[in-house]
Amino acid sequence: MPDIQKWLDENKFHHSDFRDIQQLVREKEKQNLTISLCFPTLNEEKTIGQSIVITKAELMDRFPLIDEIAVIDSGSDDKTCEIAQNFGADTYIASDYLKEEGISKGKGENLWKALYLLKGDIIVYLDADIRNIHHRFVYGLLGPLLLYPKIKFVKAFYKRPVHDGQKFQSTGGGRVTEILIRPLFSQFFPDLTAIIQPLSGEYAGYREIFEKISFPIGYGVETGMLIDIYKKWGIEIMAQTDLDLRVHRNQGITSLGKMAFGILQTFWNRLEKYSSIRDLKPDSYLLRQIYITDDQVQKLTELYMEEKERAPIIELEAYIKKKEKGFT
Repeated sequence: MPDIQKWLDENKFHHSDFRDIQQLVREKEKQNLTISLCFPTLNEEKTIGQSIVITKAELMDRFPLIDEIAVIDSGSDDKTCEIAQNFGADTYIASDYLKEEGISKGKGENLWKALYLLKGDIIVYLDADIRNIHHRFVYGLLGPLLLYPKIKFVKAFYKRPVHDGQKFQSTGGGRVTEILIRPLFSQFFPDLTAIIQPLSGEYAGYREIFEKISFPIGYGVETGMLIDIYKKWGIEIMAQTDLDLRVHRNQGITSLGKMAFGILQTFWNRLEKYSSIRDLKPDSYLLRQIYITDDQVQKLTELYMEEKERAPIIELEAYIKKKEKGFT
């Protein structure tokens, strides 16, 4: 069993540890690596342009740290894709690719298809709704991967203020983590309680890691990813970087309920896979929630949500063929 406090002390970094971007570029070139940056999107026209402009200007034009920036879109009906293309990102509609595997929509689906579409030996995934985007969100994740050979996967953590409609409260983000994920990890995967923000949408890792794990297509992707990497390779190959502050669109309690519903399904799947607990399939995939209208009428709503999963992409014949030819 690993010493979790020791791991937390040794494998926790701050983005400022890697502010010498020239050093990172030298290491990347020395190791002959390519690096891809992926933004999974759905209707992010308000923030995607700034995300692309800043990361491209600092980490492609000024410093050649990343080799491509791509948007993998779920079918936005706003100007997300148009803006992304105009600012220089490669833009893909997820449903246009690997059609033989069926069509699904969700963040995890976009992350999974990025492995097929992008060429990087290292993939950086960033959520596209960050309002205070800064290139530290990228180099802070890449630093441990490039400078510490044992580390293969890096997760972000940060302060998460909550906007109450009038002003920002300094704390209060990460509600699903503290109410759901950390209690479950404490009981079934206690080593993973050392991950400060397991549901953060910013992480990076080597292709050889991502291609060997399955991807829940929706809300469960971060949870499934952490558990699978931990069970296959151990927490020793993982690290986390403090990115200071992340300001984004906060979700309401009803949306958080939907998130928890999807995450729970992913969690049950992992318990069946890795523990002696069996037959955990839910009796229903119908989420029931109570909405209270402005005139205090209580309305019961129902939503079918089944958290399907994509198999490890290394098992797909189309991916194997593309990898053999080289990701160009």
